[in-house]
Amino acid sequence: MAKKVAGYIKLQVPAGQANPSPPIGPALGQRGLNIMMFCKDFNAASKEMEPGSPVPVVITYFQDKSFNFAMKTPPASFFLKKALESERLENARRWFGRDSNDGSGP
Repeated sequence: MAKKVAGYIKLQVPAGQANPSPPIGPALGQRGLNIMMFCKDFNAASKEMEPGSPVPVVITYFQDKSFNFAMKTPPASFFLKKALESERLENARRWFGRDSNDGSGP
């Protein structure tokens, strides 16, 4: 007999950094789902990703309070921002002629 779906929860969680604080705790807790189980499972599943990258997650929960989740790829805006910051840092190094972390200068 198949489990009956009670609903879906959509969240954006930093890869490898799921914890029971908001927004995860309240979203799962008010539906009676096991918060720590989700955090452990999500962190294990996202350990291969870049830490801290935002991962969209769709949690399907059932009437018996069990759940499963599907992770999607981080949004394109995350990668664009990352590339822009990298390019900006490279331009700054070229403009000032030194690495800002080398300890020299003011």
